[in-house]
Amino acid sequence: MNDSTPPDTRELRRRLRRLRAAIPEAELRAASAAVSARVATLPAFRRARRIAAYVGSKGEIDPMPLLYLAWLSGKQCFLPVLHPFLPGRLWFLPWRPGMPMVVNRFGIPEPPCNASRQCKPQWLDLVLMPLLGFDDRCHRLGMGGGFYDRTFAFVHRQHFHSRPALIALAHDVQRCDAIPLMPWDVRPSMIVTPTTLLACKARERILHAVKH
Repeated sequence: MNDSTPPDTRELRRRLRRLRAAIPEAELRAASAAVSARVATLPAFRRARRIAAYVGSKGEIDPMPLLYLAWLSGKQCFLPVLHPFLPGRLWFLPWRPGMPMVVNRFGIPEPPCNASRQCKPQWLDLVLMPLLGFDDRCHRLGMGGGFYDRTFAFVHRQHFHSRPALIALAHDVQRCDAIPLMPWDVRPSMIVTPTTLLACKARERILHAVKH
């Protein structure tokens, strides 16, 4: 993966960080609840036995209530942990409500690192991903560390993007006209906002706008 980032992408990231961080707490909670309600109805969520999410921070959509629902439903739940040996990659460790957590170098809580308990990314059925921005072509802009792109690079070798399903969670205001796609970028299977489901398929892209 090339670490060079075009200046326009760096500026886009700065703008989107400011935009996301400025979302009021009440709006963040409402948006997270709306996104969680949409994801909970998806076949990919209902069928999944192993689900990974993330701990929301800095204005990200918070999927933890959805992970709690998954745990109550008897699903195996996981959270990402910074890989202890390979920089820029993630491990996925089991999570349960109330378990002790440690804070990583980015200030994000994660389960205690335990190599014997990790779930390989290929074994997950559903992964809920954060993002900074997205467009209607299902291009996802992350924070720039490339953690998810490196960890799930194996999907580029799959003839059919079947498992895991990668669902990115976003605010509507994170929608952009165009996100540049790099060769190493891993596109999500779907992007979910409080009002929209953007399904990303190999040969067609379907935009479902939900009207209230």
